[in-house]
Amino acid sequence: MGTVVMYNVVSVDGFIADEQDRPGHLFDWYFNGDVPLDESGQMTVSQTSYDYTRPYWDRVGVTIVGRHVFDLTNGWDGKPPGGVDHVVVVTHRPEPDGWNPEGAYHFVDGVEAAMAKAQELAGDRVVEVAAGDVGGQVLAAGLVDEVRMDVVPVVFGSGKRYFGSIDTQHLLDDPDVVTQGDRVLHLRYRVRR
Repeated sequence: MGTVVMYNVVSVDGFIADEQDRPGHLFDWYFNGDVPLDESGQMTVSQTSYDYTRPYWDRVGVTIVGRHVFDLTNGWDGKPPGGVDHVVVVTHRPEPDGWNPEGAYHFVDGVEAAMAKAQELAGDRVVEVAAGDVGGQVLAAGLVDEVRMDVVPVVFGSGKRYFGSIDTQHLLDDPDVVTQGDRVLHLRYRVRR
């Protein structure tokens, strides 16, 4: 089974979007460098951020997201983001009309079912869980091995929380990676069991 990583870009005060689901300045670091992060060449980051981010992205086999994120992005127009092979969508609603059941998107009910499907699809590759409500549910279920966050120097004051509405304490180990990019701090923590 692959490592399960909860990930997102986050403000210093712990938000992944504002109240209207807008990322504000959170993604600025994706465009402030001179090293292309993907094949499109649209995202360009510092060499330091590339050296941290690209190898991680290359290890991700499946991303788990909630239906809200899927709807906001329009399912990334049918093409999983970041070169990921599969996206597992946690939803209590039926899949949208026109989605190929044999394609890269898989619609399941509940985080345990999502994790089972994601692990089946990922094999020994990383299962990435988008931070937010679904990520918080997966963490609360004890299914997260690692927390990765790209902390951007902006304060939102309110919005969508990195850990969602989680209401119990979870201990993380000290960060085993702290990498300073240009206008972003990359952090990685192991989850204590």
